[in-house]
Amino acid sequence: MAQKKEMATTYNPKEFEDRLYDLWQEKGYFTPKADKNKKSYTIVIPPPNITGKLHLGHALDDTIQDIIIRTKRMQGYSTLWLPGEDHASIATEVKVEKELLKNGIEKKKIGREKFLEKTWDWSNEYRGRIRNQVKKLGCSTDFTRERFTMDEGLNKAVKKFFVKLYNDGLIYQGNRIINWCPKCQTAISDAEIEYEEQQGHFWHIKYKIVGSDEYLEIATTRPETMFGDTAIAVNPKDERYKHLVGKKAILPIINREIPIVEDDYVDMEFGTGAVKITPAHDPNDYHVGKRHNLPEIIIMNEDGTIKLPGTKYDGLDRYEARKLVVEDLDKQGYLVKIKEHAHNVGCHDRCGTTIEPMLSKQWFVKMKSLAEPAIKVVRDKKVKFVPERFEKTYFNWMENIQDWCISRQLWWGHRIPVWYCKDCGEVIVTDGEATKCTKCGSTNLEQDKDVLDTWFSSALWPFSTLGWPDKTEDLKCFYPNNTLVTGYDIIFFWVARMIFSGLYCMDDIPFENVLIHGIVRDSQGRKMSKSLGNGVDPIEVIDEYGADALRFTLITGNAPGNDIRYYPERVEASRNFANKIWNASRFVLMNIDEDLMSKYKDCKDYSGADRWIMSKLNTLVKEVTDNIEKFELGIASQKLYDFIWGELCDWYIELVKPVMYGEDEKAKGVAYNVLNNVLSTSLQLLHPVMPFITEEIYTHLYTEYESITISKWPEYDESLKDLKAEKDMEYIIEAIREIRNIRTEMNVPFSRKAKIMVHVAEKDAYEAFQNGEDYFKKLASASEVEFLKDKNDVPKNIVSAVTRGAELFIPLFDLVDMDKEIERLNKEKEKLEAEIKRVENKLSNEKFVSKAPEAVVNAEREKGDKYREMLNTVIERLQNIK
Repeated sequence: MAQKKEMATTYNPKEFEDRLYDLWQEKGYFTPKADKNKKSYTIVIPPPNITGKLHLGHALDDTIQDIIIRTKRMQGYSTLWLPGEDHASIATEVKVEKELLKNGIEKKKIGREKFLEKTWDWSNEYRGRIRNQVKKLGCSTDFTRERFTMDEGLNKAVKKFFVKLYNDGLIYQGNRIINWCPKCQTAISDAEIEYEEQQGHFWHIKYKIVGSDEYLEIATTRPETMFGDTAIAVNPKDERYKHLVGKKAILPIINREIPIVEDDYVDMEFGTGAVKITPAHDPNDYHVGKRHNLPEIIIMNEDGTIKLPGTKYDGLDRYEARKLVVEDLDKQGYLVKIKEHAHNVGCHDRCGTTIEPMLSKQWFVKMKSLAEPAIKVVRDKKVKFVPERFEKTYFNWMENIQDWCISRQLWWGHRIPVWYCKDCGEVIVTDGEATKCTKCGSTNLEQDKDVLDTWFSSALWPFSTLGWPDKTEDLKCFYPNNTLVTGYDIIFFWVARMIFSGLYCMDDIPFENVLIHGIVRDSQGRKMSKSLGNGVDPIEVIDEYGADALRFTLITGNAPGNDIRYYPERVEASRNFANKIWNASRFVLMNIDEDLMSKYKDCKDYSGADRWIMSKLNTLVKEVTDNIEKFELGIASQKLYDFIWGELCDWYIELVKPVMYGEDEKAKGVAYNVLNNVLSTSLQLLHPVMPFITEEIYTHLYTEYESITISKWPEYDESLKDLKAEKDMEYIIEAIREIRNIRTEMNVPFSRKAKIMVHVAEKDAYEAFQNGEDYFKKLASASEVEFLKDKNDVPKNIVSAVTRGAELFIPLFDLVDMDKEIERLNKEKEKLEAEIKRVENKLSNEKFVSKAPEAVVNAEREKGDKYREMLNTVIERLQNIK
């Protein structure tokens, strides 16, 4: 025990949370030394985008990581939890551009350099905000090692990665179909697309067959792209069109001839079974075009306007052009019909613009050879997904992976390290600065204007943050990382890229475990969004209830991979839990005598309650440790709640109060030591979940460690296992609970004592009830306890309760309303009848009996026997009363 310091009378997290975090940082608890000879445990934080404040999803993600890292730190590992932020290329550029427009400043007018200055200002401001929010949540991250995907070291890593891929023949520049945002005027990744259902149309258009009066009818949702058609495709098995294969059709309006080809891609049952092929504006058509060597005609500009010089459509917005095309098709007799059609449309998640598939010259990474080893390490369980079911998402993506488009037509981001010689056309790829042409010696060079996809730099996060490509001590000590914690929505976009990048650059996996969590939804199960106005700011919650209450709320009931619902009332309940811990700890601080503790420190004369609580705590240590190892953090936190609120506060403290207020010096000294140990161990187990309150209490009560943060994690001790003590005390607790319930239902005040008669039904329970006599007197308001050998000795007009191992009889009728007792017994009778029916239904179910384990079936039979015995007793009591 520490020398007594006064604890505040009420729990107020505002008084100590910020102070404690500053102290932890000042002491350097979160800053490990790189030591190859010490076992290490590493987590690198999924870097949040610098586009705004953190939300509840970040708070959940960070809480999970902090629980793991704090536990490992207490277990003696050299723990590194490395924080940082992502530059979020396109998302940040869109945000900054909008901000500038508010002040009448246009991005293109101020130019690249000035715009980047403004973006760096934004970056510095929002990185500071994120840093403060992470601290407010109590995250034990090492801010001395904080990284940013655009900082100098990571920029060096990105260039090295690009050049290595290029030199190995894995990077190429070519024309491919990409996702194009006409508003932001850049290629975007699949990760930046959100699909929304929109009401559209199928326009049925007829194409005349050359040299014939016959027409071929096709259906399209994008008639404006018809000017880029270079073929019509039909399925080779479709007998309707066999006679047309090899012939040509005339493209309406512009009268260009295009071939009719056969391709397995065409679905005979969809639409008309004939498909217009527009290779430059549809990803599937692009592949058909390659198979049939079709021309690729781009008919759209980067801003989404039509590109058809010399026609009335040239320069029109794509949707304006669509209206005019449909009108002209109708006028010229080519429009057959228009059908309503609901379909999913891809929109840019940053600006909401409908994306346009477009053929574009971009930089790509060849993915097949990179994907193969990345698939193998997951199949071989070198990288394990938790829950395992998310492997399917990973394999589905990796086994069908396409080449990765890595170039973006933006200004904010890692500039592509490629220079072009304006004199001879040579392409220079270097991780340094190109000053002259390697072919002709000219200094007339121009760097590629594009930047790299955000995922290109974040793919390197597990090792670039540790100093790669330099061979740093951190890299030797903390790579591979141990666990990655992230959401299921970016498995293929980020997790997969980190795995193949780690194998490629480091020749080793980037992490051992991928712990997947779900998203935080509102109380109605809806995703939180600005449009619904149901978002919750974690900092506002912390300001009102404290960080510990928010953390406990997010983690309790949470299971890996599952979404959770956020209920404000649960945060209040978590705060009440913190308050309960605070009050219990104040009681210990104010009542324990340190001299007696010291005097009887080695005395083992434990009471039944002492042996019970020590055994229960010992089991808790084992189970919580095991749960955390398996990433069952929600289960662990619930067990901690049940033990601390239930067994420790509601029962053990109450059970030892008579001892603490008694005269037996030795009994008091022993009880003090047990209570002291149970409380300190409970605080240590709870610390990773609720770090602030546990630290504040610990430093008031204990001096073994200067901080609970660096205290030793409790370990299971087989010698403390005492199943008999647990069983004996459970008899007592259940009986006391039953007596209290009866007194409450019958409105008998605790101050009015009554005799309790006990008829022990189980042999094992006899000693327990005899040893528990004092507990009945103090906690069940018993004036005396009498043991009956025969139930027939029970007098009439008495209240009874059936509990495990015994029947209890209490002569309360002089104090209570007999009608109420009859009503209570009838309710108990109905409850037992319902339980018996449930068990009988279960046992009459052949599927249950044949498929369930024998132990489970037997347990149900035993329950049925127990309920029937209890029902008979209740019926007997009713008959006696009547």
